[in-house]
Amino acid sequence: MKLIALPDLHANIRQIPKIGPHLSTVDLVLLVGDLTNDGTVADAARVVRAVREFNTSILAVPGNWDGPEVDEYLSEQGINLHRKHMVLNGLALIGMGSALPGPVKTPNELTELGFEQFFEEAVAGLNAEIPKILICHQPPYNTLNDLAQGKRHVGSQAVRAFIEQTQPLICFTGHIHEGVGIDQIGGTMVINPGPLEQGKYAFAEVKPQGLISLEVMKLFL
Repeated sequence: MKLIALPDLHANIRQIPKIGPHLSTVDLVLLVGDLTNDGTVADAARVVRAVREFNTSILAVPGNWDGPEVDEYLSEQGINLHRKHMVLNGLALIGMGSALPGPVKTPNELTELGFEQFFEEAVAGLNAEIPKILICHQPPYNTLNDLAQGKRHVGSQAVRAFIEQTQPLICFTGHIHEGVGIDQIGGTMVINPGPLEQGKYAFAEVKPQGLISLEVMKLFL
């Protein structure tokens, strides 16, 4: 299965046509939270429509800037993976939106305990032997991907614990715009490509037998 992941679009769809030819070749497009910037359903719908022009196979989780109405819209569209799992092509995709409280209050925040509880919900009934992919807006603690301004780790201990326990093949994440790159927790590769507005997105090819490729793709802006 070939995947493209787009975190932190923040309602900015300007660059989507530039990656349209690549979007059209993959099996699934993942919107990894913050589709809007404290925006409306109309903002989220514009993002989803822009991606659907090139690929109609989409799954999404809401980010901390996506309020309850955006969460509801994603559910109405049948693409919301927040607090759920879905098995496709022998792989279990697990979704988790929201983020920890930060210095600025945002509409969709969770505590560490909230993450723990929602992860339990997300994997309820899932066969533990199925290879997994995690789509999680909030990055795990103490990685390249949660290093804010290059100074302080602001990731989630609960997200890290979930990864350590379940060992998904990949964790697609975002939220920390400067936390760009690929890191590793045990056998899990953690990737945050940064916002597409900065000319970056994530591409992966994966099979139930394991990861084939994982890259931060770069546009020439």
